[in-house]
Amino acid sequence: MSYADFVAFRKSLGRTPPLDRQMVRARGLTFAVFSTPPVSGGPPLVCINGGMLYDHSMLWPALSPLATKRQVILYDQRGRGASSAPADPSQATIDDDAGDVGALRRALGIRQWDVLGHSWGGGIAMLGTARDLAGVRKLVLVNAVGPTGSWMSPLRANVLARVDGEQYQIVSQTSEAMLGIPDPALHSTYSRAVYPAWFADREMAARFAPADARSETGTAVLARLRQGYDWSQTVRGISVPTLIIHGVDDALPLAVSRENSYIIPNARHEDVPAAGHMPFWEAPQRFFALIDSFL
Repeated sequence: MSYADFVAFRKSLGRTPPLDRQMVRARGLTFAVFSTPPVSGGPPLVCINGGMLYDHSMLWPALSPLATKRQVILYDQRGRGASSAPADPSQATIDDDAGDVGALRRALGIRQWDVLGHSWGGGIAMLGTARDLAGVRKLVLVNAVGPTGSWMSPLRANVLARVDGEQYQIVSQTSEAMLGIPDPALHSTYSRAVYPAWFADREMAARFAPADARSETGTAVLARLRQGYDWSQTVRGISVPTLIIHGVDDALPLAVSRENSYIIPNARHEDVPAAGHMPFWEAPQRFFALIDSFL
């Protein structure tokens, strides 16, 4: 999809639904939670953004078309955006983020919801769902990271092949060992340099850029994950129906999402052609049709 086609698609949707913000206490922290108006006929859908450094705006208004058929809930992860940080951000782990998913559902008084996670947020969604199976009806993973950290090296090679100039210099000079250090400025600079590689279309890549986010909490989580992880046993315990979506032209190899589909017992995998890491921007018609049908 060209940028002009993307703009036409977004205009065809009409006005973006409003987000209501509330501050919710869970697990000793205060979370900023954002919700669209309630919709009858289905449970709410909580959407968990990736990036680890960023807030809910990474998925909004990108996922606003989903709000026509259900209430969409987003939140800023602990220590990101407007949510409070733990007492010692340097000790934060993805397990903390995973535990927050079910805790927020209970704090909001929701009996059961659907869960969507994108990229690193897909990791939080998998781990959070595994901990809260009774509270999750269905799970959607969008270009999610894999059950082990084996994807990091091939991703790096793909990114280096897709960026140039200053961005290439930043990525090539930032080793995996350096990313294992919780330096907020380094991680933010690296994330911004990598960002163009997430798109299949260079024109689209030039239109989007993340903020300079320097969350100490998110950086601590990322640095630990960069040192390696293995969630295989936990992910195998996910029993809810799961849809796994992956843009075929993502720098994150397609094999990563296929591995998720093999290891999650009740999962189905769907490719999205002509799209990279952000299929909701580059192939929105197919992306939203897949999710609407599944949910």
